[in-house]
Amino acid sequence: MATQKKLIKVNPADNVIVALTDLVQNEQIMFEGATVSPTTDVKAKHKITEKDFAIGDDIIMYGVLVGKAAKPIKKGEVITTENVKHQSEKVFGKNGNLGWTPPNVDRWKDKTFNGYHRTDGQVGTKNVWLFFPLVFCENKNIEKLKDIFENELMPKKEVSYKNLLRSLIEEKSVEEVSDKNLNENLLDNVEVKFINHQGGCGGIRQDSELLAKLLAGYVNNPNVAGATVLSLGCQNLQVDIFKKALKEMSPNSDKEILIYEQQQIGTTDQMFQMVIKDSYEAIKRANKIERKPAPLSKLSIGLECGGSDGFSGISANPALGIVSDIFAALGGKTILAEFPELCGVEQELMNRCVDEEKADKFLTLMKAFEKSVVDAGSGFDMNPSPGNIKDGLITDAMKSAGAAKKGGTSPVVDVLDYGEYISKPGLNLLNTPGNDAECTTGLVGSGATVVLFTTGLGNPMGNPIAPVVKISSNTALINRMSDIIDVNAGTVITGEKTITEVGAEIVDYIIELASGNVETKADQLKQDVFIPWKRGVSL
Repeated sequence: MATQKKLIKVNPADNVIVALTDLVQNEQIMFEGATVSPTTDVKAKHKITEKDFAIGDDIIMYGVLVGKAAKPIKKGEVITTENVKHQSEKVFGKNGNLGWTPPNVDRWKDKTFNGYHRTDGQVGTKNVWLFFPLVFCENKNIEKLKDIFENELMPKKEVSYKNLLRSLIEEKSVEEVSDKNLNENLLDNVEVKFINHQGGCGGIRQDSELLAKLLAGYVNNPNVAGATVLSLGCQNLQVDIFKKALKEMSPNSDKEILIYEQQQIGTTDQMFQMVIKDSYEAIKRANKIERKPAPLSKLSIGLECGGSDGFSGISANPALGIVSDIFAALGGKTILAEFPELCGVEQELMNRCVDEEKADKFLTLMKAFEKSVVDAGSGFDMNPSPGNIKDGLITDAMKSAGAAKKGGTSPVVDVLDYGEYISKPGLNLLNTPGNDAECTTGLVGSGATVVLFTTGLGNPMGNPIAPVVKISSNTALINRMSDIIDVNAGTVITGEKTITEVGAEIVDYIIELASGNVETKADQLKQDVFIPWKRGVSL
C-alpha cells in the first residue's frame, strides 16, 4: 500500500494546501521542498495557507479564484468562513477554444451493454412501466394503485423493521413472525414504478408547462417502456399540454401512454376498474421486451454531487471527469448539472463551448438563475451547506471549482435549460439547482439513463426510473455507510489508486449496471425520489 501523504496542492498555482489527514499544531511537515507547520490542529479536508495573507488578498484553489481574505491570515493557518469570503472570477464571454485530447478508449471501444432498445434508437438500462399524475389532486389515487400493483405483482417481502416490531408485540423471534409464503415475481423483465408531486395546478402557468416537459422527458427516457397517467380534468396542466410537450420532444414516439381523466370518467371505482385492467395488459406487453447488446455510445450519463466534502473535488469528482471524457470519446452523452455549483468556473466552461451561441446561452441562464436567487434575498455565495462548510468547503467558488471537475475536459456540445432533452453526443450542461433531489429529477427528465452521484458526507437518494450510483470521496464514508455507497474513490486520497484508475473502475461498473448484472444500493433500498424544480410562485 502506498504511504498516505499528509498534504496536497491541487493545482501548482494554488496558494492553499489541503490536509489529507488530521494535522497537529506546530508539527513540521515537509512539503514540496519546504517545511509547513500548522498554527492549530487541522481536521482532514480543510485547507491551510501557504503564505501570509493581507485583507483582500486572493485565495487560489484549483488554479482559480475561490475567495478573498477577510482579515489577515498567517502562513499555516486554517481558512474558515470567518477569515475568507466568497469571490469568483469575472466572466468576459467566450474568448477562444480550449484544446482537448481525447483519452485512449481502446479498452472499451468494442464493448457493449445489454439494454432495452426503443424504436426511436435510444437504449435504456431499465424497463419501467411508470404511473404518475398530472396534478397533485391525483396523488392519493396513485398511492392506492401503488399498493395494489406492488402487492400483487412484486414479491411480498416484509420489511425487516416491520417484522422486528411485530416480534416485539407478539414476544416472539423475528424468524417466527416473518412471512414464509412469499409470492414469486410475476414479471421478471419489467419494473412497475410510481411517482407523485405537488404541482400541476395552483402555481403560475409556466410552472405547469415546465412540469409537462419534465414528465414528457420521463416518458421519453428509454428506461421507460410506457406509462399510466392520471388527470383530474380542471387543473392547469391539461392533458393536451402534456401531449404537446411529449410530441415536441419525440414526434414519432410509439410508446403506450394510457391517460385517464377522473372528471370525465365518473366515480373512482369506474376509473380504477379501467386503469387496473388496461395497465396490467400493457405491463404484460412491456414484460416481453428483452435486453439486447448495444454500443456504449447509447448510454447517457448524468453527473452530480451531493453532501460534498473537502475531498470531493480531489477524488470522486475528478474520477467522474475521467468517466465523462471516456464516454465523450466513445460517442456517448454526459450531462453536468447544478448551475449554482458552476459559479466561478463560467469562463472555462464558456471557452469549452463548441460555439458562441452555446456559451451565450450558458451565461444567460447562469445570470438569470443568480438574479432570481438574489431577488429572493439570497445568493450563490450562500450555497455551501453547514455540512459542506464543516467538511472544508468554505466558499461557493471553492465548492464550484471542485464540482466542475465532474465534467472532465471535453468540449461542451450543448447547453440545456431545465426540462430540455439531450440530443448531442458529448458533454452537455443542464440548468438545475444544486439541490440533490431536484437535480437528479432534472437529469433523468433530460434523458440520463444512469446517474453518477458523488458524496463525501453520504446521501441515500435514488430515482424511480434511473439507477443512481453513489461514489464516496473518502474511505471513512463507505466504511460508515456501506449500505448506500456503490464505489469508493477514497482510495485516491489514501494513495492506493490514481484518479484514472478509479474512473476506469466506474466505467466498468456502469457497463455491468446498464446490463442488469448489478443493482445500486439506492435501488436495493427503494429510494425512489422525484421532486420537480418549482421555479415560480403559488397563486
